[in-house]
Amino acid sequence: QVQLSESGGGLVQAGGSLRLSCAASGRPFTGLAMGWFRLAPGKEREFVAAISSSGGHLHYADSVKGRFTISRDNAKNTVFLQMNNLKPEDTAVYYCAAVWGGAATTADFYEYWGQGTLVTVSS
Repeated sequence: QVQLSESGGGLVQAGGSLRLSCAASGRPFTGLAMGWFRLAPGKEREFVAAISSSGGHLHYADSVKGRFTISRDNAKNTVFLQMNNLKPEDTAVYYCAAVWGGAATTADFYEYWGQGTLVTVSS
């Protein structure tokens, strides 16, 4: 089993930045591909970003390219999502997810999920 715990959400003004963290425990982190998804009120869950187990392969949703950066620190069992130039439409609960093997952009591929952290961007 893998346990995931997100942190770093909060309230920020449009144009601001936040960095989300997701700490993993329970199994070797280096074998896990990691992803970030978000769920906004009235909308379906949306892929945000993913990173392979080695960190060598990155994927981003078009809506966040150039603004968000996913990274990982395997020594600290943590994946990060740096979010810059935030927009009100980025408001959502952000979830960290993990899967053994390659990074994926589809939620169904992920085996483990965190509880989520709320990001609110005011206009």
